[in-house]
Amino acid sequence: MWRHIASNAVTFLVVLGFLLGGVILWGQREYAAAGPLDQAICLQVERGSSMARVSRTLEDEGAITNGRIFRLGVDYTDKASLLKAGSFLIPPGTSMSEIADIITRGGPSTCGTEVVYRIGVNSASLVVRDLDPATTRYVERVSFDPASEDAPADYATLRERSDTRFRVALAEGVTSWQVVDALSRLDIMSGEVAEVPAEGSLAPDSYEVAPGADRTELLARMASAQAEILATAWADRVEGLPLASPEEALILASIIEKETGVADERRQVASVFVNRLNRGMRLQTDPTVIYGVTRGQGVLGRGLRQSELRGDTPWNTYVIEGLPPTPIANPGRASIEAALDPDDTPFVFFVADGSGGHAFAETLEEHNRNVAVWRRIEAEREAAGQEEEQAD
Repeated sequence: MWRHIASNAVTFLVVLGFLLGGVILWGQREYAAAGPLDQAICLQVERGSSMARVSRTLEDEGAITNGRIFRLGVDYTDKASLLKAGSFLIPPGTSMSEIADIITRGGPSTCGTEVVYRIGVNSASLVVRDLDPATTRYVERVSFDPASEDAPADYATLRERSDTRFRVALAEGVTSWQVVDALSRLDIMSGEVAEVPAEGSLAPDSYEVAPGADRTELLARMASAQAEILATAWADRVEGLPLASPEEALILASIIEKETGVADERRQVASVFVNRLNRGMRLQTDPTVIYGVTRGQGVLGRGLRQSELRGDTPWNTYVIEGLPPTPIANPGRASIEAALDPDDTPFVFFVADGSGGHAFAETLEEHNRNVAVWRRIEAEREAAGQEEEQAD
């Protein structure tokens, strides 16, 4: 009898072991299998959250099929204590295992709200935008001047949230003084800037920053990025350029940057200046005159006077021979590359064509015709503007 009971017990334990093993294998497959999400979501993990709370949120969002399996899998892989606060993009079909990795690996938030401080040539603005998980694109919520009192009501709260990302976006063509001036008004940053960086030395780009970040350290990042861009472009430069050093290339790139905002024109504009330098012609470009007037400290905000076009400043290329002594702005990568690999053209003149771009010419006669066309366009626009004012 006892032998029969023992035999049944062994059989029961064997069956139980098989069943338990099957459950474990099933759980492991479920944990690693593609998840039920058919559309991406942004998962917010608050400070102090637990895996239990996160698993309930994931179940409510339809991202996982079983919260218990998710918690057991996280415990089994020793990730239960590694939960990070933040906002995390969970793509469609993400498995429980992949979700556990996303919310425990650390690093910046991958979705949620982003505050971008845009430093432009004419102004600076703070832009609050939210990532749309469905399209993985940011949607602008509000834009405001950080120096004004028009900040949205929830801006103070956003600043304190751990999942809010902050970026400083530097536009091509801003001056170093403008960058320092704008950063001094950004209240999430700290530290005083003792000296304005050399003109042209900062790389226009988007830089992620953390609240409390030091302004000088950010400027150093910008300078390091620009030095790397310039070094690479200089190493890849074409032969026969009238440029003796990377510094001269940076000067030319800054002039190209200020002369055109049309990406496809940069190498053509570069060719005009290279052709002029090769022929010993003066560059005769208005942005250099403007820089001589403003020294890069703000925007001129009006047309140039004849006295300024004749003014004796180191940057006035209507007066000086060759390149000015320094860059006149911070050029972007594309303008640096254009300066060092210009188009091969016969052009030595260009003028605005009314479309936002320029009309290029090889001869003075052709250039004068282009100038005449531009003057007519200017006159027509001025007349139209006056008619609108009278109508108002």
